[in-house]
Formats: sequence, structure tokens, C-alpha cells
Amino acid sequence: MLELRGIVKHFPGHRAVDGISLTVAPGAFYSLLGPSGCGKTTTLRLIAGFEHPDLGEILLNGSPIQNAKPYHRNVSTVFQNYALFPHMTVQQNVEFGLRQRGAANARSLADAALEMVQLRGKQARLPAQLSGGERQRVALARSLVLKPDVLLLDEPLAALDPQLRKQMRHELKETQRNSGITFLFVTHDQEEALSLSDRIAIMHQGRIVQEGTPEEVYLRPASRFVAGFMGALNWIGGVGIRPESTRLFRGGDGPKARVTRTVFLGNCVHVFTQTEAGEEALAELPRDHEPFNPGDHVRIQWSSRDEMRFAE
Repeated sequence: MLELRGIVKHFPGHRAVDGISLTVAPGAFYSLLGPSGCGKTTTLRLIAGFEHPDLGEILLNGSPIQNAKPYHRNVSTVFQNYALFPHMTVQQNVEFGLRQRGAANARSLADAALEMVQLRGKQARLPAQLSGGERQRVALARSLVLKPDVLLLDEPLAALDPQLRKQMRHELKETQRNSGITFLFVTHDQEEALSLSDRIAIMHQGRIVQEGTPEEVYLRPASRFVAGFMGALNWIGGVGIRPESTRLFRGGDGPKARVTRTVFLGNCVHVFTQTEAGEEALAELPRDHEPFNPGDHVRIQWSSRDEMRFAE
């Protein structure tokens, strides 16, 4: 559906995108994940046509579009701030693009899109009368109703509170499945990318440093950067271990350590330790696990299959 070949984009004194190549399959939920300034939003803007690459090709359905105007590309964008027209009702916002295209059945198409995002009955409201999650769904419906080949989403959940973000993740994934439209999702949130994506491309300093399924990039990271970016990691004797794979015992084998503090998180307990070598290690334990207290002496253990080792 979408392919990028050797895309390069310079800004004054800065190479924002440095030779990116990727392929997105039809109907996939594909995420670009990385820290601020890594080039992911610039990549999205290049696909949308808001920026133009200095080198490389962008292909949509096999046809190059890198020189096409944004309105000549069959892609739609959901922006971080949603960009709804404040003076228009929900219905008018969703119909806007259709009417610009001269669609004769704009109302019925908009009604179907609003049904898909569970907003039927709120067509007459203005954006100011909606919750953050509802505004996000209006922006989604306004883009989906145009039947784009690819829907581009630029951190659309960033403005929502944590609980609503989790709810909207589920709704976003369900909407993507029901519509069958290819989604390209840009985020800096690892949990969002892991929970939503079919495949993830991790970006760093303008380049893709690893691409794969959520399981591959989390469990088998290609570099120390990817391992650390995808979640908390303990480094014990040069070996990386995820906190959920780290176990503590009062005796037995393994590096000796002392408990420095514990944090109860409801569904689990975080136990922070320091080894005799001065390394900090966090163990994520079930809340019904044998309790540990600051000052307790423990042994740290893990399975060899959970070890991460890198050359750099």
C-alpha cells in the first residue's frame, strides 16, 4: 500500500530524515515510534505532502507521489490537536471534505462514519460541547469518510488523560479493523505502539534502527538503544534483564543485592535493589509475592532466555 525508498529530508543545519526505507502492507496498523526529534513526524508530513523529500521516493499503490500536491494524494491526516472547525457542528465537520469533493450523498456517508465511531446522536453539537475523546473520534470520522488509501495519525491520543487514552486505544484499533483502511500511526509512547500495532518501526536520529512486530522489538531488540527505549531494563554484569523477568530470593545463587525501596502499584510491586557492584536493579513482582523491605539482603536471579546482550 505504502512504500518509502531512501527518503532524505534536510532542514537548515539538520538532517531530519536520513535514508528511510519502509513498506506498509494493505490494511495494516503500522507505527513509527521514537523519541522527540527523531524524525517521525517529519516522515509523516513527507507522506502527507506537507513537506517534500530532498532524495528518495514515496509510492502509494505502486505509484510515486513525492512530487504530488497534498490534495492529489489519497491520504488523510488526523492531527494531534484534531484541527476541527470550531464554528461547525459535528455533522458539518465530517461532511466538509465530502462536500469539497462534490459528493452527492455526503450526509448518508457522514452518518455511517459517525456510526462507526459511536457518535450517532451528537451530530448537532459543536466541538466545544464535546469531550476530548469525542473530538478525537470526530477527527477520525472526518478522515475515514474520505476512504483514504492510508490514514496518517500524528500522536492523536497525546492530549487525552491517561485513562481515556487507554479506552481510545481500543476504539482506535477496532475502528481500523472495521474500516480495513491502512493506518500509519506516529507516537513516542511505547505502550501505545505495542498495544495497537501490527508492525513497528523504531526511529532514532532520523533513521529506522529496528522494524518488526511488537513482540520482536520488545523481546529481541537489535541494539542497546532500542532495548532501553522500549522499556525499563536492568544492566547486571553487562547483561540486560527486563524488570518483569527479574526475580528476588533470600538465598540461593545469583548476584547479591540489598533492597533500597519498594513501591506498591496495585497490580504489582516494584522492588528496587543495589548489587554489591553498585548496579541498580528493579524487580517487578506480583503483589502477593513474599514481601521485601528496605535493607533486606537478596539474590537476583533470571532465566537465560530473558538475557539481552549487545556488542556496543
